[in-house]
Amino acid sequence: MITSAPVGPPPYPPAPAHLPPAPAAPARKRRAAVAGVVAVLVLALVCGLAVMWFMTREDGGPLAGRPRVTDGTAGISYAIPEGWERNDKGGLINAFTSSVAMKRTASDTRTDDEGGGRTVLAGRAGGIPQSSLRPQTERAARSNAEYFYPDGRSTIEESRATTVGDRPAHTVVLKVSDRQGHTAHLRMTLISVDDSRSAFLLGITQPAGPAERREVDSVLESASLV
Repeated sequence: MITSAPVGPPPYPPAPAHLPPAPAAPARKRRAAVAGVVAVLVLALVCGLAVMWFMTREDGGPLAGRPRVTDGTAGISYAIPEGWERNDKGGLINAFTSSVAMKRTASDTRTDDEGGGRTVLAGRAGGIPQSSLRPQTERAARSNAEYFYPDGRSTIEESRATTVGDRPAHTVVLKVSDRQGHTAHLRMTLISVDDSRSAFLLGITQPAGPAERREVDSVLESASLV
């Protein structure tokens, strides 16, 4: 949706250069005026610090205080759980702009093709009106399930409206089963950042145990706009 540019403020009135300067105030009045200005400045500083604290504080949650990924391309930020790491090696397909994953341990002998583990990916897309968030999220979640599990079958377990910051969003949870009997948990949150762009977080868990699911879910729930 294209919106018209906001109307600017009215032009300032001409400066009163023709008026004589104001007379100097008596010393007592000057001291009172200075004290008043100082009091106003102190109050403004206190209010500014309060606003700064409110804007930078983190809401309670399992990942409160954890390091975060700030994805400027997608316009979102999200937390990194303990034992996870950010993918700084590149290699992401164009649809994704950042990702985090559970670290591999020395005893983990799986190859990349064997899947498993926990991963969250972020990305950016075009503008999506609020009325289209649900079908678009469900469609995108199924499409990603088909991409990552081409021989799998997905069913929707949850589809609900939510918000990230003050922006409308939608979350879809899929259960994905493949022919070998493996089950994966795929969760996607699509956010309408503004009228021209949207962002998403995609979490994938396999095997999809309760603890693993909660950890991936907590990453998506930690999302905020930047």
